Amino acid sequence: MDQETLQKMSFETALARLEEIVGALEGGTAALDDSLALFEEGVALVRLCNGKLDSAQQRIQIVTEENGTMVEKPFDTPAG
Repeated sequence: MDQETLQKMSFETALARLEEIVGALEGGTAALDDSLALFEEGVALVRLCNGKLDSAQQRIQIVTEENGTMVEKPFDTPAG
């Protein structure tokens, strides 16, 4: 899968394809070269999904009420 196609892929589509790849690799029926190609595609899809999740997390705003006024605050990840 080329980089341009990968970047246009939605999170949901990438995740579905990743699940297909995991199933194929777990099945153990693919030839070694095919398994390696699937693994490489899977790694690229994991990176894409992680990037999309990171981007979404940066956009999340928590709306809270302070002194009767709704205020948007940046999302802070919990320490851990």
